[in-house]
Amino acid sequence: MTVKFQLILLIIMGLLTSCEDQNRHLPILGNKEVANNEEDTIYHSIPYFSFIDQDSLTITSNTFTDKIYVADFFFTSCPTICPIMKNQMQRVYEKFKGNKNVAFLSHSIDPSHDSVPVLKTYAEDLDINNGQWHFVTGNREEIFAIAENHYMVSAQEDPSAPGGAIHSGAFILIDKQKRIRGYYDGTNTEEVDKLIEDIPILLNNY
Repeated sequence: MTVKFQLILLIIMGLLTSCEDQNRHLPILGNKEVANNEEDTIYHSIPYFSFIDQDSLTITSNTFTDKIYVADFFFTSCPTICPIMKNQMQRVYEKFKGNKNVAFLSHSIDPSHDSVPVLKTYAEDLDINNGQWHFVTGNREEIFAIAENHYMVSAQEDPSAPGGAIHSGAFILIDKQKRIRGYYDGTNTEEVDKLIEDIPILLNNY
């Protein structure tokens, strides 16, 4: 086999792989039910919500109309997994910074401490200032409820835990219909690499 033929073969294989990725569809996760006409499937989706972000803006589900977004749960004083998650999410953010079709939503589970000024400082320390990544606060019970019941990840008060609360380390990929398309371990570089690969795949589905 000549070197020239080998190069042509590698190029063809690369093109085939690229086409396969573009045509691949991510799964739709969560509970689903069949509609009354038995032809349509109703998939689990994130319901309407309303929180306040680091810029004192009201952030609702409508903020993400015609966008996909990555969600997670954290608190600024978290001494355990949050610093790792922050660095990993920043990697994803930098990859899609400026992409108007991609947004980021980080929910604080400690609103008594994580006030708007605290979240603003946190965002500024990460050099987040373009309105693409929202750090939100709100009623703690509402944040716990949307985590557990709708994003389907853990988030709860635990006085025995470092920082007084526990939460999932997952990054959750949400599509334009507010459906869950993937869970990724935000403390694992390989999992976050997969998220970075999956975002363009999801965008290509629209």
